[in-house]
Amino acid sequence: KDRPCPWAKSSSSLVFIAEQVSHHPPISAFYVEHPDHNIEVNASIWTKSKFLGLSIGVHMVGDTVLTLLDHGEEYHITFPNGYGRSILTRPWVELGGKCHINCPQTGFNAEIEFLCKPFYGGSRHTLTGTISHVAQNKPFCKLSGEWNNVMHAEFEGRPKEVFVDIHSIPIIKKQCLPISQMGEWESRRLWRHVTKALAENDVDVASNEKFKIEEHQRDLRKVREETGEVHQQTLFHKDGDNWLFNTPLSKRKGLS
Repeated sequence: KDRPCPWAKSSSSLVFIAEQVSHHPPISAFYVEHPDHNIEVNASIWTKSKFLGLSIGVHMVGDTVLTLLDHGEEYHITFPNGYGRSILTRPWVELGGKCHINCPQTGFNAEIEFLCKPFYGGSRHTLTGTISHVAQNKPFCKLSGEWNNVMHAEFEGRPKEVFVDIHSIPIIKKQCLPISQMGEWESRRLWRHVTKALAENDVDVASNEKFKIEEHQRDLRKVREETGEVHQQTLFHKDGDNWLFNTPLSKRKGLS
């Protein structure tokens, strides 16, 4: 019953669960685990957005810790930025900026740079990167390619080889509870009328339904302020600057 999604068809499924743990600033915490591989991920993220002419830039603030329980290794991962381009014509999105990955236990580090498409020419969704070790003066591997297509690795003294081919990875449809069985604050249920209106291209109805949700939440916050009630998160708890899942795989297996 302590599993993130106890209703999942298989106890060995890859599971993702998230909760908005703060409104000001709007912080979302999420947790991922795969019991068969003894992997868990704890993360929290919030965004800073700004208009950039015909684009919108979203700066991702937060940290991810991926833990390999069998090896006792933690990989700390930062987020790239996101951009919505050509918002008045044919919108498209891309990632940009540097993402850092480091493992304190092994000393391995990676720096990945997501390259924004130049105004003239160039390709979309490209990246470059390096993998290094604290004991070495220079990287032992260089990465290049497209993050949504094929990425290559070039190890010192060896020819370039395929590192990841996105198209070779099978797509597995996610499983969710029917909306009728969800709690009242679960996203798919709470925002179902907004989602339906957007799917029908009815912006007026979507805006009205969104206003109803936000107004109701403002009313609830006002009541809490008047009564001195403190909002309690459901799935996560704060640990310093981070938000951690209450019953991670490591805890259920007695590893933490």
